[in-house]
Amino acid sequence: MAGKLNLEELKQLVSAGEIDTVIAAQVDMQGRLMGKRFQAEFFVDGAWEETHSCNYLLATDMEMIPVDGYKATSWAKGYGDYVMKPDLATLRRIPWLEGTALVLCDMLDHHDHADVPHSPRAVLKRQLARLEAMGLKALTASELEFFMFRESFEAASDGGYAGLTPISAYNEDYHIFQTTKEEDVMRAIRNGLHGADIPIENSKGEADAGQEEVNVRYAEALTMADRHSIMKNGIKEIAFAKGRAVSFMAKWTTEAAGNSCHVHQSLARVDGTPVFYDPEQPMAMSETCRHYLAGLLAHASDITYFLAPYVNSYKRFVAGTFAPTKAIWSTDNRTAGYRICGAGTKAVRVECRVGGADLNPYLAYAAMLAAGIDGMEKKLPLEPEFTGDAYGGAGREIPKTLRAAADTLHQSTMLRAAFGEEVVDHYVHAARWEQSESDRVVTDWERRRGFERA
Repeated sequence: MAGKLNLEELKQLVSAGEIDTVIAAQVDMQGRLMGKRFQAEFFVDGAWEETHSCNYLLATDMEMIPVDGYKATSWAKGYGDYVMKPDLATLRRIPWLEGTALVLCDMLDHHDHADVPHSPRAVLKRQLARLEAMGLKALTASELEFFMFRESFEAASDGGYAGLTPISAYNEDYHIFQTTKEEDVMRAIRNGLHGADIPIENSKGEADAGQEEVNVRYAEALTMADRHSIMKNGIKEIAFAKGRAVSFMAKWTTEAAGNSCHVHQSLARVDGTPVFYDPEQPMAMSETCRHYLAGLLAHASDITYFLAPYVNSYKRFVAGTFAPTKAIWSTDNRTAGYRICGAGTKAVRVECRVGGADLNPYLAYAAMLAAGIDGMEKKLPLEPEFTGDAYGGAGREIPKTLRAAADTLHQSTMLRAAFGEEVVDHYVHAARWEQSESDRVVTDWERRRGFERA
């Protein structure tokens, strides 16, 4: 695949003067890339083995505030170091940054070099190890949506993120003429990501003015989560270079549709044989597929926090906007939270439509896998398929607020068994901090509503 490197190839490119910078990045709780830019010569001389970062990076909020109350790290413990261990399987060129390569890092304890259990990559790896013990592997694909604006990031910030102008004036869902106007940015995104070992399938206009979607090929779950994080960062960097702002907020404005991250998922044997497919079963959904989906549904509320991690995330769940309000399943039905795609074929798979573009892919994938594994282990029966308009029908509601999702996460015996008590407590604390900050802050809506009339 274009862009992929091994260490020897990197050394040759550094020696030839083609690469002068290597980004070593970890993924934080919010799914962002955090790390260092190395002089390439220093990286290939030895920094490729390991480097370090402050352990507060896995205990901050979106504003990078060190949040009190985490057990893993605190002011009382002095905010020490974690080891950043480059995973050389993720080493690649970054075509949109001159002379630059990037490698993702696992987070290890500074003393014993064990995985930091609440680090996002470790959370996902734990569930993948459970599958491996069953002779299985997970395949996933993220469909990322975002809005693009005529303004730059600096102009958006200077204006207080008010009065922003979407790049198009009307709904551009599948619209070729409108997306032609945006092609200078979107072509750079497709080609740039493709050149960074992220195999792009296509881009398209989405279901509102200025909304875009980028689709990538199905891959093993850890590879896809890595690609998701790099892709999201890369889209921002490429848009920045083109003088445009983009946003992956779940709901950037009340009037527009939300940004989704639909996650397609299936399981295969280690040799690649699909295990969700059984031509003798209705819709070719195997018993394994049915048990897996039953687990997703049984634990839908437990895992919602990892699909919708912010107060804003829950404002996306609005009827009639293609964002689901019910955690039910249906075949090729975009009103349901869980949709069966590829029914009747070897490509039969589950699409989770609950997640927003603000999710952390490692945590979201891990939570869904944990729920699905529980369904397989307990051989949970699959409830009857829903048909029709899920917005108006009866069924299991998606939690309506972050507060409700955090409470359900806290009480989840399934996730505590799958992730570990301390990991769940870590993310419950993150959720409750996010909620408390929202509760504390006076909003523009409150001022407009009550300044004169209260």
